[in-house]
Amino acid sequence: MTQAVNEALTIAEAAERSGVSTHTLRYYERIGALREPPERAPSGHRRYTERDLSWIELLTRLRATGMPIATMLRYTELAREGTSTAAERKALLLAHRAEVAARVDQLRHDLEMIDYKINAYDKIERERIGCPDLR
Repeated sequence: MTQAVNEALTIAEAAERSGVSTHTLRYYERIGALREPPERAPSGHRRYTERDLSWIELLTRLRATGMPIATMLRYTELAREGTSTAAERKALLLAHRAEVAARVDQLRHDLEMIDYKINAYDKIERERIGCPDLR
């Protein structure tokens, strides 16, 4: 059930709670990335519910993991269609997960190289000061 408009958050409050800017919230609304447009107060100001914030958090995490906006929009479109699209949404997320996992693996490999170089410089420094066995 939707929160009453007077219990919902202003755009500034929603931005603070979600960690995204008011500009981003307006952008997401404009491009159709929100599952539903936010309700409006009698004054016409946007009012965000906890459900809206939950969706914004999902979008934020998908974006942070590199999901393209077009894919986010497709996911949103499918979500609007209801449970009949669950398999397609799952497939979309599985594909994205595979891409994220590959990037994490690459980052682990890159981190190993950085650690290798740090250890090499530690060895050079120890040898320079005459303590080759210090670790």
